[in-house]
Amino acid sequence: MGLDDRELVSKAKAGDRKAFDDLVRNNRDNMFALIYRMTGDRETALDLMQDTFFTAFKELSRFREDANFSSWLYRVASNKTLNYLKRRKILSFLPLARLQGSEPTVEMESAMERSEISAALLKRVEELPPKQKLIFNLRYYQELSFVEIARILKKSESTVKTNYQKAIEKLRLGLKEHR
Repeated sequence: MGLDDRELVSKAKAGDRKAFDDLVRNNRDNMFALIYRMTGDRETALDLMQDTFFTAFKELSRFREDANFSSWLYRVASNKTLNYLKRRKILSFLPLARLQGSEPTVEMESAMERSEISAALLKRVEELPPKQKLIFNLRYYQELSFVEIARILKKSESTVKTNYQKAIEKLRLGLKEHR
């Protein structure tokens, strides 16, 4: 039986590299899923995930164990992804970036393209403002509680709920237009 994240964090803080590798193994799928849903690009998601774990490794000594390790990782991944999206948006305004085609196009996974509704939902999620998109992904796909999302984003629970509700309203409206 494997160790839980709390035990692995303690061992990793004490210098056990294998324990940190186990933390990565325990959390990589969830981190990749979140980042991929935010960026829509596999290679970008892999790069940001690697950067997330590199930062986690460097900053592990600063991790206070009063929260779940996965919540802390979600915060790191969320910040890195939101920063990437801001940079990408800024770069899209530069003529050189447009000429070089440096911005990846969003590719939907074939599994998610199975139905027209799924494709429409994914398209609408992509159009959400970054913070609403992040909150929607953490709640809907990662199935985190509002309390945990608030802790990850360092926002009040009511702010998180409001942003989630706004995202849901936009998605409903967008899907209604789709019919």
